[in-house]
Amino acid sequence: MSEYSYLVEEAKNDGISRLVVGAVVSSTSKVLLLKRPKSDFMGGIYELPSGKVEEGESLEDALTREVLEETEIVITEIKSYLGYFDYESKSGRNTRQFNFFVVGQEPIEIVLQEHDEYVWVSPSQLDSYPVTDSVKEVIGHIIK
Repeated sequence: MSEYSYLVEEAKNDGISRLVVGAVVSSTSKVLLLKRPKSDFMGGIYELPSGKVEEGESLEDALTREVLEETEIVITEIKSYLGYFDYESKSGRNTRQFNFFVVGQEPIEIVLQEHDEYVWVSPSQLDSYPVTDSVKEVIGHIIK
């Protein structure tokens, strides 16, 4: 059983029908953000590496898979759970994104698969990029 399976149960009890995982990947006190393609839902914003949890998949497995698919970073450790935020997806489904602080295998080399670009930003630089308040809040949890 997954260490975080209780989060999935809470989401179901809250009427959430779509689950997503997000990763705060940090290196040299900066955080990785990925820029969504302009043609995509919420195009042009910078976001955490993230993606949908597949049916029957644990949050940990989804996190490892999504980060690898989007960046080719191999997660070596999930340091901590940072909380969640809810939003309505492009299809109108109630979605909950569970966010985790992770460590990637060194050296970290980014190979983008689904995004236009990536940046490593310090928390003080976040306001220079189009980032949602929810993502800013999640990143804030690791700098406290």
